[in-house]
Amino acid sequence: MQRLYDSVEPRVMDEDMLKLAVGEQGPQEEAGQLARQEGILFKDVVSLRLDFQNILRIDSLWQFENLRKLQLDNNIIEKIEGLEHLVHLVWLDLSFNNIEAIEGLDTLVNLEDLSLFNNRITKIDSLDALVKLQVLSLGNNQIGNMMNIIYLRRFKDLRSLSLSGNPIAESEDYKMFICAYLPDLVYLDFRRIDDHMKELAESKHQYSIDELKHRENLIQARLDDELAWQVELEKHKAAFVEHLNGSFLFDSMYTEDVEGNKLAYLPGVGELLQGYKDKFVIICLNIFEYGLKQQEKRKLELDTFNECVKEAIQENQEQGKHRIAEFEEKHLLSLNAIREESDLTNIEVRIVEYGEDITELFNVLMTLEMQLVEQLEETINMFERNIMDLVALFIENVQSLMAQCRDLENHHHEKLLEISINTLEKILKGELDEDLPDNLRALFVDKDTIVNAVGASHDIHLLKIDNREDELVTRTNSWCAHLVDTIHKNEIMRNRRRVKEINQYIDHIQNELDNLECGDVID
Repeated sequence: MQRLYDSVEPRVMDEDMLKLAVGEQGPQEEAGQLARQEGILFKDVVSLRLDFQNILRIDSLWQFENLRKLQLDNNIIEKIEGLEHLVHLVWLDLSFNNIEAIEGLDTLVNLEDLSLFNNRITKIDSLDALVKLQVLSLGNNQIGNMMNIIYLRRFKDLRSLSLSGNPIAESEDYKMFICAYLPDLVYLDFRRIDDHMKELAESKHQYSIDELKHRENLIQARLDDELAWQVELEKHKAAFVEHLNGSFLFDSMYTEDVEGNKLAYLPGVGELLQGYKDKFVIICLNIFEYGLKQQEKRKLELDTFNECVKEAIQENQEQGKHRIAEFEEKHLLSLNAIREESDLTNIEVRIVEYGEDITELFNVLMTLEMQLVEQLEETINMFERNIMDLVALFIENVQSLMAQCRDLENHHHEKLLEISINTLEKILKGELDEDLPDNLRALFVDKDTIVNAVGASHDIHLLKIDNREDELVTRTNSWCAHLVDTIHKNEIMRNRRRVKEINQYIDHIQNELDNLECGDVID
């Protein structure tokens, strides 16, 4: 089942080993010799074979970022590791090693073929990221629980599975169980599964399969709900109003409010608290709905701006392409005319004229670019004003609504203080009929104690409201500033790229003219 350490010393994968392997496996003809002389870049390697190298530990593969096929079979590897950068890997062979657990494959999302044949694996797991898995070879391991097969149902593209040589393969129901629970499988232990076998397996395990499908559907429904909730939450975060579509903010005010939770048991406070909560939540919902509408307006403004920028650039590029096309047509004629001219004076005249045409083209292209810069600058400035106005209006209105929350809190504080003092007076006079919890009655020692308790509760509530408002304002302003800054930077980079393109093109055609030597033309 496992390979033993032989007389050759165990090796850790290093750069020297990798260079040697890449060199030996590269092209052998003249192109290969040239590549070896100039040095082969690991990032350009798509297939690598490292079998029979007595490798104990996988390492140093981070530069092989475009590797698609990796062969590590017949080594003494004990742990799957060091593969996290091989995100384009499609085929991986780790057979005939000493691996005990499946791990370290979380980034290999493109893997289609995985061989772990002849290792020491006892459980099939940690393959969740391999959503494209089609071929899985796990023969000659130590897998003994048939429930491992259930785990493989999540791999919808799995078509070939090898498990022979494992304890589970000795079960009488081995093939039937696998065919029933993995109905899309085409090959089992390198033999094609016939339709008759599939029908028998489905019939035998139908009841269990139906129950399993029901549980899977429930789990999938929950996952779908969670995903939908996450999508909605991200939408709410983009509008800066997450968790304002309910009682979250109100409830958070009482999460750490020890005194407020005690005072809630005072006679008459329950009804007061419910009325306060209802009105508070309505304001939060107003902020939430307003926030979503404003987010749509900001999105529309941004989309309109992007479309205007796109159209302006496309129109400008078309004008540039048209002028270049006209020049190119004349360019070929001019070069041919210079080559065919035999009179040196005429050649010099034509070269001067052609040079003037190049300068004129440069001026035209640069003028077009400057016109575009001015047009986009005006568009960007207009967008900046509009988006900042939208943000300012949003913040102003939210602050107004938050002020209403504070007003409600102040009103509730006054009423709660009034009820608390009246209760204290009744207690002191022995006129309180209701029984109070011990921790609440402990507050009613004197007026200062109860006033301080009500005040502490009030301070906590106001702090929660202020913090939520500050968070919303800060995030909104930061988003706006980052957006505007990014737009300006992108325009600067666009302009630099375009000017560079123009200069490179002009330099190219100027070099063609400069290389046209008079002696060659006369000859």
